Amino acid sequence: MGFYSRHIAPGLVDFACSAKPIAYQRRKVIPQASGVVLEIGAGGGRNFALYGREKVSRVIALEPEAGMIKRGRARVPDGLSVEWLERGAESAGLAPASLDTIVTTYTLCTIPDAIGALAALRPALKPKGKLLFCEHGLAPDADVVKWQRRIEPVWRPIAGGCHLTRDVETMLKSSGWRIDHAERMYLPGTPQWAGYNVWGSARAQ
Repeated sequence: MGFYSRHIAPGLVDFACSAKPIAYQRRKVIPQASGVVLEIGAGGGRNFALYGREKVSRVIALEPEAGMIKRGRARVPDGLSVEWLERGAESAGLAPASLDTIVTTYTLCTIPDAIGALAALRPALKPKGKLLFCEHGLAPDADVVKWQRRIEPVWRPIAGGCHLTRDVETMLKSSGWRIDHAERMYLPGTPQWAGYNVWGSARAQ
C-alpha cells in the first residue's frame, strides 16, 4: 500500500462521503437498523450519529483501512456501543445467526469481491434479520454508462478502488439475497456517472 492509499485517499473518500446528497440518502436507511448491527465498510463513521440508540444495542464496525478507523473512532457518539473489526467483509468471521441488521452504504463499490463478501455474510444474519443498503453503481441509461466505463479506469485509483459500473441489485441477487424493497434515482447536484443510487432492504434467501 503506497503513500497515497495510506495518507491521502482516506481523507478524500471521507470528504466525498460527507456531501449533502449522500448524507440525505444515509438518513433514509440507517434509522431502520435495530439490535446487533454489522456495518460493512464503516469507514469514517459517517453513519454512527444516525443510529437510533433506543433500537441499536451494538454496532460491529467492519473496516480494513486503519486510516479510516482512526477517523471513525472520533465520530462515535455518546451512548452508541461500537466494536471495530479491522478486516474486510470477505473474512469477517462472525458467528452464525448473530446479527439483527447488516448495513452497507457506499461500500460495495470498493470491495474487491463484493458478491463473495455478501454471500459470506448471509449466515451471520438471524432468520428474521435484514440487510439495509444504499449504494451507487451502474446507471440505467446507455449514454451515462458510456461515461461510467470511460471514467472508471481513472476514477478507481483516485477514489480508493471505487467502481462506477457495478450493478447493485444484480450483485445482491447473485449472492443469495432477496430484495424486499428498492428505490432508485440520480442524486441531485451530482454527476450522473457517479450519482445513480439504489437503496432499500433485503433478506437472506
